[in-house]
Amino acid sequence: MFDLYYRQQGIQGNPPVVLLHGLFGSLENLGAVAKVLAEDFSVYSVDLRNHGRSPHHEMMNYELMANDVIRFMDSLNLTEAVLLGHSMGGKVAMEVALQAPDRVSGLIVADIAPVRYPPHHHQVFAGLQGLALSAITSRAQADKELAAYINEASVRSFLLKNLVKTSASGFQWRMNLSAIAKHYEHIMAGQSSESSYDKPVLFIKGGSSDYILPRHQDAILSLFPAAGVKIIQNAGHWLHAEKPALFNRIVSQFLRSILIAQ
Repeated sequence: MFDLYYRQQGIQGNPPVVLLHGLFGSLENLGAVAKVLAEDFSVYSVDLRNHGRSPHHEMMNYELMANDVIRFMDSLNLTEAVLLGHSMGGKVAMEVALQAPDRVSGLIVADIAPVRYPPHHHQVFAGLQGLALSAITSRAQADKELAAYINEASVRSFLLKNLVKTSASGFQWRMNLSAIAKHYEHIMAGQSSESSYDKPVLFIKGGSSDYILPRHQDAILSLFPAAGVKIIQNAGHWLHAEKPALFNRIVSQFLRSILIAQ
């Protein structure tokens, strides 16, 4: 059985919300919104396959990751839930909604569209795969070596959260870096379906991000005809971390609107 690692917050029995993180991330990435939502909802923060503390598998694509989430919901007897996903997690959430619309009562997609994106993590993979883990003695050393490939200290810090100590002088990746790199083209893929998901959907875009663009509108509406969009100005792709109060308020308002409609 492929059991995803998860953390539950809030009162069980309240309406369930499942949170799905992005590429190279883990459930901790959406911790701020999870804490806020736990006041009114039963919140399940999930590590997707090959990420965080969830199992590793040599195969990785959106159909498989969506099936993982559906099996996770089955294991907890969650017949239906709202899904909130950021970036890659948003694509997983969209895939679940398209595969099993009866299991998804609403959908929140943070700064991603159901389209294929051009590969753009080459330097990230080069830096991560270039680290000789057997020779790394500290996170500071790893950060210094990674800086030759990645200028932004915040990005390096995010990536190095995946680096875990195994002994007094050893490190390893918590994520399955080889599988992620091998199936990177699948991760960049878009969503498709012969039928649409007609329930409430909210896309939240970072105003300074180029992950959701006007040219993506047709693809979004063809799959999610009831979709609306909110833009968080002066925020980039990591909008939930850059503008947490506003992001959390938008999410909470949307969830309340779903409950009122029901």
